[in-house]
Amino acid sequence: MVDIKRVQINISAQLLAEIDKLAHERQINRSQFIQNVVQLYIMEREPEGLREKLRIGYQIMAELNLKIAEEGNDDELLDNYERQLAEAE
Repeated sequence: MVDIKRVQINISAQLLAEIDKLAHERQINRSQFIQNVVQLYIMEREPEGLREKLRIGYQIMAELNLKIAEEGNDDELLDNYERQLAEAE
């Protein structure tokens, strides 16, 4: 189980309204939206780590794309492809 801590921050009413609007559009709550934004910010601050993850991801997807192109319509292969795409998000 994830250890969750409650924090209190001060932000402008305008920024809070924008956060709430974006969270609503994504059908998530305010807390989850802010967690997602902070996680993205942290990942962007570590560009080498992000670049490496992207490089590996592109290599994996290239291999799967090549298999699909060579082997044609293989339901198991397509299911694996979709699973890996979902995991990459």
